[in-house]
Amino acid sequence: MGYALFTCVSQPPTSGKSWLSLFAVSGLIQRFRRNYRTAPAFSLLTTLKILESLAGVPPEDWNALAGHHPLLRHEFLHALHETGCASEKSGWTPQYLTLWDGKAIRAAMPLYVKMHSYGEYVFDWAWADAYNRHGLDYYPKLLSALPFTPCTTSRLLSKPEDQEARALLLDAALKLGEEAEVSSLHVLFPLDAEAELMTARGMMLRKTVQFHWTNQGYADFDAFLATMSHDKRKKIKQERRKLREAGVTFQHLRGAQITPELWRFWYKCYSHTYREHHSTPYLNLKFFERIGATMPENLMLALGQVNGENICASLCLHDGKTLYGRYWGAIDYLSGLHFETCYYQPLEFCIAEGIQLFEGGAQGEHKLARGFLPVETLSTHWLKQPQFANAIEDYLKRETSGVARYVNELNEHSPFKQVEEK
Repeated sequence: MGYALFTCVSQPPTSGKSWLSLFAVSGLIQRFRRNYRTAPAFSLLTTLKILESLAGVPPEDWNALAGHHPLLRHEFLHALHETGCASEKSGWTPQYLTLWDGKAIRAAMPLYVKMHSYGEYVFDWAWADAYNRHGLDYYPKLLSALPFTPCTTSRLLSKPEDQEARALLLDAALKLGEEAEVSSLHVLFPLDAEAELMTARGMMLRKTVQFHWTNQGYADFDAFLATMSHDKRKKIKQERRKLREAGVTFQHLRGAQITPELWRFWYKCYSHTYREHHSTPYLNLKFFERIGATMPENLMLALGQVNGENICASLCLHDGKTLYGRYWGAIDYLSGLHFETCYYQPLEFCIAEGIQLFEGGAQGEHKLARGFLPVETLSTHWLKQPQFANAIEDYLKRETSGVARYVNELNEHSPFKQVEEK
């Protein structure tokens, strides 16, 4: 035949349940050609492959598909896998779907086999519990997402004009869900256009809420505060003044300025804060050191000090257009330190650098009072078991109405001036 089989370039699991069967979908490209007669024909050398590692993909080729997004870069994702943060051992087994024209990668879909629902930020624990109560296995499941990263970015990576490749990747993911020993397929935080393609293929749409800050061309932080209502502006000024009076100062360090000693201090803060919340860090020091070495231009560390002694830090990633507030930690407690480190310092950086958008991570109504407005984010879901799929579809319809009401209520309490203040 003129087209290749779906191939898996990896070693199968050596122990435990064989949850991912290798299967041939050799007719998939042929059916795709038939359904898209007006589209340019796929090369006879076009293949679909499952990758358990990005080691064999040249970083420059992968990054050409990922665009400017630092969280999609080969360096970021490969670091998650190679340092063991997102690996089979941690319950995140990479099963990336990739489309190749000969030896050239044409499109890719980050995909994982998950054995739990930790680190996802779109919560389906109730779904897993319902499966368990009915004697069914919810895990393993297929998940397309960025591990531990609730940011909206592309999930179907390709050149912008290559819609045929994106459709083929999605069809292959759904086919994989049907034939592999998994309960479901979930795609978290895709772009709007990708979510539209997914719902057209029968996936269910879910909406959640995040809080984002938009730069309106502020000259400085005071100019930003001037747009807020009197009580919100007063509270922020009080929080910041108390920290200044306690001797707290900050530096904004670019990735290349973060020394090995500072990376160790940073990890001490990060892991200490997790322990304070009786939790285990998702990421390890090796991961942070690795992205510090391989993508320093995308990193900013807000380092807090008291009398010259380091006490806290927050680590953000950015691409010059969007700042992603990802991680923070402190080795001591001071009232207001969390807000200053995680929000006000990154906001000052955005204003100084002309960065247009600051995504502060998942959840957090407290962000509203600090200038972050509610934004609906998307996920899509496909479940193999029809009865559960029908029940969850009904639930999502009710949940979506609730999310819309919630966003409207939040907007009614906007922190920004509603009328001219005297």
